[in-house]
Amino acid sequence: MEIQVYSLPPIETNAYLFLNRQSGQAVLFDAPLNAWQEIEPKLKEAGCTLASVVLTHGHWDHILDVPVFNELGIPVYAHREDLDMIENPSKMAAFLVPGLSMKPGKVDHFLEEGQDFTLLGEPVEVRHVPGHCPGSLLFYFSGLKVTICGDAVFAGSIGRTDFPGCSSEQLLSSIKEKILTLPDDTTLCPGHGPTSSVGVERKTNPFLRNLA
Repeated sequence: MEIQVYSLPPIETNAYLFLNRQSGQAVLFDAPLNAWQEIEPKLKEAGCTLASVVLTHGHWDHILDVPVFNELGIPVYAHREDLDMIENPSKMAAFLVPGLSMKPGKVDHFLEEGQDFTLLGEPVEVRHVPGHCPGSLLFYFSGLKVTICGDAVFAGSIGRTDFPGCSSEQLLSSIKEKILTLPDDTTLCPGHGPTSSVGVERKTNPFLRNLA
């Protein structure tokens, strides 16, 4: 499995492209602005077809390119609790970077806590991690020792909780119960910034000192 990260505008939001050259399939986690423009050449070079787009949550910077993937006929997956933000992005207008506009997106399939399935030949577990966003999800690939964790936790920090629908208490609970229960050698792939690991964040993240 090959994992590529794209830090995309307007606020360097990470999108993660999982490629399986053997099967010729790929999956994209999150859809920031210009996501398709950036990954299309890589897909062609790798001889892969994009099978799906999976959203960690519905905040504007992670969903700007969803309408593009809708038009391409690529199925989009997300948590049901973030559907309203994706279908009615104008509700997030107060938080947008000036000059940006958003089109409504469509979710084709819903994901829930506890789902276990195989993605590109790898087992993946879905965990619901609300707090930063009501429908925040993480995706744990036990065989790869990798977790796509959205904006729940970052290297040395945690997600913001000053947006509508956020809760700092709920976020810390999610991190304690759903992230710090993963093996320490699990790589954390966050929605912004560099990767880290569960063990490193447990020991050094100042926001998690009372959780570990």
